[in-house]
Amino acid sequence: MSVTTALYRKYRPQTFADVRDQEHIVSVLEGAIRKGEIPHAILFSGTRGTGKTTLARLFAKAIGTSDIDLYEIDAASNRGIDDVRELKEAVHTLPYESEHKVYIIDEVHMLTKEAFNALLKTLEEPPAHVVFILATTEEEKLLDTILSRCQVFRMRSPSREVLARTVTDVAKQEGFTLEPAAADLVAIAADGSFRDALGVMQKVIMASGDRIGSADEVAAIIGAPKTETMLQLIEALHQKNRTAALTAIAAAVSSGVDMKLFARLLLEHVRAVMLLRNLPAKERDILGAFGTETQNRIREYASGTSPLNSHVLLRLLQATEQIGRSPIPSAPLEIAIIEVTT
Repeated sequence: MSVTTALYRKYRPQTFADVRDQEHIVSVLEGAIRKGEIPHAILFSGTRGTGKTTLARLFAKAIGTSDIDLYEIDAASNRGIDDVRELKEAVHTLPYESEHKVYIIDEVHMLTKEAFNALLKTLEEPPAHVVFILATTEEEKLLDTILSRCQVFRMRSPSREVLARTVTDVAKQEGFTLEPAAADLVAIAADGSFRDALGVMQKVIMASGDRIGSADEVAAIIGAPKTETMLQLIEALHQKNRTAALTAIAAAVSSGVDMKLFARLLLEHVRAVMLLRNLPAKERDILGAFGTETQNRIREYASGTSPLNSHVLLRLLQATEQIGRSPIPSAPLEIAIIEVTT
């Protein structure tokens, strides 16, 4: 029995052209390479799964650094002063076969204060053959003196549309079909991470009994509500039917739905109603990710005098932010629904 390669590894970008949604960074890096103006220190900052280390490796490859002259260090496990001292000594040795030695330091914010100070001295006067590429999910924890010595690039979190398109493309290459609503559900669950999106999709492919993934099939795998449950809740809010709305939430809780994801999906539906009511010319863009039945419901609510409006959306946003801090995950949403159905 062979071991399956993780999709995020299998489909990791191999060239700058493969990188999605980071054109503002790629264009600068390519320009620097063309001009031969290679920064001695670069910092990639962004949320998890946005491709920071992938972009670092691509840059190292683009400036001609071979694998033997590329060093990757995880600051989470090599965070002390002794580790940085070893690095300071190693940088002075010449590359084996490349013009540059490249050091990629991932999660650099995890370094101790002493290690930061030691690294700072190395960044101030690095050998001409050395390029440092730092990566972090928490830029605010870095010393200003570190930031000032780096070319800082802030990675965009990929949009829901970009993630949906990515998983659809990768699924196709795997001989699998994701229905549009299913791809959108994967994108929402990934919460701005390419890696998480492909991880979720791999679960869907492994669990699916055929070669087509529907929204409800994806929902069952990732802990999202079924389409029917979400439509029942939206209809209840439209009618200001408190009992039906709370019943829909109770059904979601009893079926083991992830409440954060449930709330996020609810927000997407109510937001779509609000946007369609105010931007009817953008109907295709607003409704494109939803299934046919859901599209029809949203059109109906947007065209009438539905109470699904910006005030309801704002209250649901507040409840969604509170879910992670609540000992009863469903409670913030239940309270909000009681208030908006008064």
